[in-house]
Amino acid sequence: MVWRVRLALYLPPAGHDGPPAEGTEVIPVAALWTSALAGADGPVVVLSGEADATTAGLLRELLTKVLDTGARLVTIDASGLSFLDSASMRVLVLAARALQGRHGTLVLARPQPVVVRLLEITGADRLLDVRELARPAPISPGPAARVDGRHY
Repeated sequence: MVWRVRLALYLPPAGHDGPPAEGTEVIPVAALWTSALAGADGPVVVLSGEADATTAGLLRELLTKVLDTGARLVTIDASGLSFLDSASMRVLVLAARALQGRHGTLVLARPQPVVVRLLEITGADRLLDVRELARPAPISPGPAARVDGRHY
């Protein structure tokens, strides 16, 4: 099962209600793209864009659907997540606690440095299983090459 959602919020200028006038450019305040798919070890939720108070409800709904599958391991691929506020962080922490209640784990994989810093400042990194991208194995010089670059 795959879900894909994009949320953009239009905020009209003060004193103006309703949709934008024809010809008015709508600039998203926050945009969060999400998808959920079946991974080898459990569901994988991919987040891209900005997760803030305007998108926390969407994130909560998606994680609720994923948790309702009974999964004990849920991976959040946060490599495309450029911003995370306290409302969305709370959604992640509550999902992690729900999984811990059934001896499961929520993994936050490959978050960008700005997201990692927020998690560290708030202490949420101790509540979530934050994992960095696995580093590729170093390239080993073949038997005919030496470290100084000379060949035999």
